[in-house]
Amino acid sequence: MTFAQFYTIESVASITGGVCYGKENLSIKTLSIDSRSLQLPGETLFFALVGERHDGHLYIKDLYKKGVRAFVVNNLESVDSKQFPNAAFVLVPDTLRALQNLAQNHRKNFLYPVFGITGSNGKTITKEWLYQLLNESYSIVRSPKSYNSQVGVPISVWHMNNEVNLAIFEAGISQPGEMDQLSKIIQPTFGIFTHLGDAHRENFKSEVQKLEEKIKLFSSCNSIVYCSDKKLVDESLKARYGRDKELISWSRNHAANLKIVSEEIKGSRTFIKAKYKKKSKEINLSFTDKASIDNAITCWLCLLNLNVDDKTIKEGFLKLEPVAMRLEIKEGIGDCTLINDYYNSDLDSLGIALDLMNQQQNDKRKTLILSDIFQSGYTNRQLYKAISKLLEQKKINRLIGIGEGISSQSKLFKCDASFYGSTDVFLADLNRNHFKDEIILIKGARNFHFERISNALQYKAHQTVLEVNLNAMVHNLNYFRSLLNPDTKLIVMVKAFSYGSGSTEIANLLQHHRVDYLAVAIADEGVELRNAGITIPIIVMNPEYHSFDTMIEYSLEPEIYNQAICLEFEKALKRNGVRNYPIHIKLDTGMNRLGFVQKDMDTLLSVIVKNNHFFISSVFSHLAGADEQQHNDFTAQQINLFTKWSDQILSQFPYHIDRHILNSAGIERFPQAQFDMVRLGIGLYGISCVHQEKLMNVSSLKTAISQIKEVSKENTVGYGRKGHLQSDARIGVIPIGYADGFNRKLGNGLGKVLVNGQAAPVVGNICMDMSMIDLTNTDAKEGDLVQIFGDDYPVSILAEQLDTIPYEILTTISRRVKRVYFQG
Repeated sequence: MTFAQFYTIESVASITGGVCYGKENLSIKTLSIDSRSLQLPGETLFFALVGERHDGHLYIKDLYKKGVRAFVVNNLESVDSKQFPNAAFVLVPDTLRALQNLAQNHRKNFLYPVFGITGSNGKTITKEWLYQLLNESYSIVRSPKSYNSQVGVPISVWHMNNEVNLAIFEAGISQPGEMDQLSKIIQPTFGIFTHLGDAHRENFKSEVQKLEEKIKLFSSCNSIVYCSDKKLVDESLKARYGRDKELISWSRNHAANLKIVSEEIKGSRTFIKAKYKKKSKEINLSFTDKASIDNAITCWLCLLNLNVDDKTIKEGFLKLEPVAMRLEIKEGIGDCTLINDYYNSDLDSLGIALDLMNQQQNDKRKTLILSDIFQSGYTNRQLYKAISKLLEQKKINRLIGIGEGISSQSKLFKCDASFYGSTDVFLADLNRNHFKDEIILIKGARNFHFERISNALQYKAHQTVLEVNLNAMVHNLNYFRSLLNPDTKLIVMVKAFSYGSGSTEIANLLQHHRVDYLAVAIADEGVELRNAGITIPIIVMNPEYHSFDTMIEYSLEPEIYNQAICLEFEKALKRNGVRNYPIHIKLDTGMNRLGFVQKDMDTLLSVIVKNNHFFISSVFSHLAGADEQQHNDFTAQQINLFTKWSDQILSQFPYHIDRHILNSAGIERFPQAQFDMVRLGIGLYGISCVHQEKLMNVSSLKTAISQIKEVSKENTVGYGRKGHLQSDARIGVIPIGYADGFNRKLGNGLGKVLVNGQAAPVVGNICMDMSMIDLTNTDAKEGDLVQIFGDDYPVSILAEQLDTIPYEILTTISRRVKRVYFQG
């Protein structure tokens, strides 16, 4: 049985020891444990997992509405069969164990080699690098991302099928007994042990017990690759598996299958020479940190054991790409570089983060902001003594310790160090002037909320602000919702920094108000939202080839607008070992921008029909003139073409595909063409072509008067001496210029601003950071508020003055302009 074929609910019940209720003849082929990420609802089996803080049974009703019909549950008390007339339920004692048993049974269908990787660190990187190095020789299925847990492993193994000939899975444990189950699910034939470190040490009696638990993964293996330099690892593997398995080791210090002879770092590259079966071998890497070098050597030994030739190996390592982890590098205040790593906190990951820090500009001062490290298995003194030594080795100049644990060991640190009991105390004492021209690593446990420190140290805007009225935005959202049929889904456009209003804050608001999709222009915008905790589906409207891997990593769904991008995205899905990935097909019905046209239809269908790497989530088009009555006939023609072409596509697929063509203007003017979804854009931000009176202004751009001076009529104002005066004048200087989004064409009297309710014309050329306004007839003083646009001076007025549209005004407001959110 392959992944491409279906399991019946009856067979699922038999495998898991469950009892069927409802529609027993349903078939499924995909598994889900997360109600937020559905791919093919009609073919999905949802496992209602139950934990300390979650209960999957609570989402069954919502999933049923979205099209899911098959569920594995551990109780039927919360399930009213009358609410789910077409559903099938498999009742089991334990839904997690049922998921694991189903995956274990699925694994038995395949006889090709399976790599099983475990260790304290380096599992995901080793897996991804092996994939990069072997994917030209093998068809490979592997764990998505770092799916190595009790839940992640069965989801990974479920992807095994007869179309591949090698599998690579990673397995991680945090307490005794967990590896027994993972070993049964993966059943690896080839084992890889990466590294023994301190992660999760607190849950084991000793380092020996933790190691013994981890290597249980290898019970079914024929061969095991590892580094023998750690005595405990070497002795444990030999004692347990030395008699019946082939142990394949590498070492820097003593005899091994792969004996490292030399390692030389030159610039950004590492050159390694070694002996393997008495023959000299060499590779070179574009990495210099020890963790990457160790992982690369482990991969090297695996390739040698697979008899990959030296030329292929050398070429493979030259092309080896870094694996994107969770560290992020941002621009900070005072020419600082920020490295944010406040997702995990243990001694090993600290070392990795410090290595990344040292790969940045080495001439900069290095500051570490570090929280308490919990559950390390050490006493506070042992832990922070080791950290002190590590900071000395990595040549860290300054430490800022936050937390009671690290503060209690302050005397152990030799570098310039200061300590605070909590994040709140640190922020209250923060002086931003104390951070200049340095690299700052922000490393801490989640519950210290170090994202607040990162926000405080990021490059900030000046006193000019864009005020965003969240209540007004909700009002506009509800107005457009009132125009929709009850079942019509809603996509909201948050591209271009949410039309200038700010990305994460607006996305959080929309997620809270349960819109169905968000749409961004490029992948980076979507990544920013994911990093801010946005979980609802996100469409990328202008995907670029180089961003495909990032999109897959962050679950961003691409617009597919021609055959080339379709094929390239398919390659990326294969490269990442991903199937059934949602895509959105763009049809060009008259905009003459992106999209497939009629002559492309046969070619498109030949690529996407029966392609199991992706599925079509929606088909859509873009109206060219929905906001203008003069184009009504053309709009109707577009809608008719879209209906005809999308019907042709939908007829080729057994599952439901959403359709959408209406934008904000279309929602108001062509409600008959709602199809399954609509896209709300500029209307959310308070702009309507039909009923402006029903919308509220969302954004107000404000600044303040920096200085007022008396200028005689004989003088001029500003660059190029363009500001000629008809009489003596009071000139106000305001801190906003074209670098902030105040268009330079508004200079020399064309544009006006409001000061104390009175219009003040712009004098002279608008500068990059400043502008001058005529206050002669205005009662104003320094510090008074200036409104560029807002409730009393609509952005549409500026648009008319510039002969443009409000979109352009809003989207050109620079990010250095601080956004202030309020509920008015």
